[in-house]
Amino acid sequence: MATAGLVLLGFVAVGALAPRWIAFAQQEPRPAFDVASIKPSDPAKAVRTGVGFLIQPGGRFTATDATLQQLIGFAYYDDAGAQREIAGGPSWLGSERYTIEAKADSALAIPPGPDGGPAAGFLAQTGPFGQTRLMIQSLLAERFKLALHRETKEEQVYELVVAKGGSKLKETAEPGNLIPFSTFSRGRLVAMRVPISFLAVQLKFLLGRSVIDKSGLTGKYDFELKWTPDPGPTPYDRPGGPDAPNPPPPDPNGPSIFTALQEQLGLRLESAKGPVEILVIDHAERPDAN
Repeated sequence: MATAGLVLLGFVAVGALAPRWIAFAQQEPRPAFDVASIKPSDPAKAVRTGVGFLIQPGGRFTATDATLQQLIGFAYYDDAGAQREIAGGPSWLGSERYTIEAKADSALAIPPGPDGGPAAGFLAQTGPFGQTRLMIQSLLAERFKLALHRETKEEQVYELVVAKGGSKLKETAEPGNLIPFSTFSRGRLVAMRVPISFLAVQLKFLLGRSVIDKSGLTGKYDFELKWTPDPGPTPYDRPGGPDAPNPPPPDPNGPSIFTALQEQLGLRLESAKGPVEILVIDHAERPDAN
């Protein structure tokens, strides 16, 4: 979203012992949902197929089995469409999951496109989608009592560049007003009509390091990326009981994410150092379920 539209929380002194997060109620007004339901996800029934975020015409927003950490990342995209690094916060920030259904005032509703989907792209930083992200920020501040601030630090990053031999990405041939689509599972990412900034965000989640797009690719692309993840949990896993269905496991002899990027998409990750903007969580509380 545009920098001017990004409102982060400041703090004011309200008595020597007043909590710093009280300032969330005194910040510059932002658009807000009219109604919102937040319920803890049931880990015994959740399937391991990824987290869902859906913005629909009519001002509707749905998040399925998302952690507060993921909700913050979704609400606070930077100007390039990538998610900022998040630091601090309570121990449950990245583990407890919630399902949210929210509805906006009709004045802020997203107009439908010719196909019935939203008229603007999913990663648009201005317009109705930017307004929706501001509404999600308001929701997090009100219901999770979220307070945060920005810091910038120099750290190791990856730069996403075109590999020798050129890009193998297929530019989408569909009309530009169709909403991007993506599915995630362990060792597999399928995307349609997405910019490279979208891939950079997913690589950041997978690798635990900021990824800066230096590819120079400006279109929207359709691709499938398959790799063998390292042992252990990944950001695309969801907790599930012993009977929870799982997607097919990745090929144990398949390529690493680095090799898959080069062989399948014609892209490469280079290690570098650069400035990274961080969202530092000052306060958050579990919401009251309703």
